[in-house]
Amino acid sequence: MTESDTKITLIGSRLAKEGLEFIFKGEMPECKKCRLKNTCLNLEPGRRYRIERIRSKDIHECFLHDSGVLAVDVSRAPILTTMESRKAVDGAKIMYEPPKCGKRECGVYDICHPEGLLKGDKCKIVEVLESLDSRCIANYSLKKVKLSW
Repeated sequence: MTESDTKITLIGSRLAKEGLEFIFKGEMPECKKCRLKNTCLNLEPGRRYRIERIRSKDIHECFLHDSGVLAVDVSRAPILTTMESRKAVDGAKIMYEPPKCGKRECGVYDICHPEGLLKGDKCKIVEVLESLDSRCIANYSLKKVKLSW
């Protein structure tokens, strides 16, 4: 990870732990009157991030977090998802395409459609994991993969 891969943001002091992953939900009504909102709101809503390090122990007041917020370095977190077995190659650069089945009752639906990953996202397969063929009710040949940005 390089310095350009990280962003400085603020997070609730009780949540500020290295390695914590979260989905950034975006601006709340209370944020409009905050003088620090540009630092808090510099992430992309709906994306998964991981806290890489806590920058300092200085707690800043916040209208949302009753225990204040801390400055942290975050990066986009790797995401587990599925892809067609024939396309699941370690190190491959891809544009994410979710399966077209739409069967929400499937036991692997959530991993096939993970929060924080959108159709067309450019990613790299950093690890190919197990086959999910027996668990897919649409009978797709799928592998679980870990993607990075």
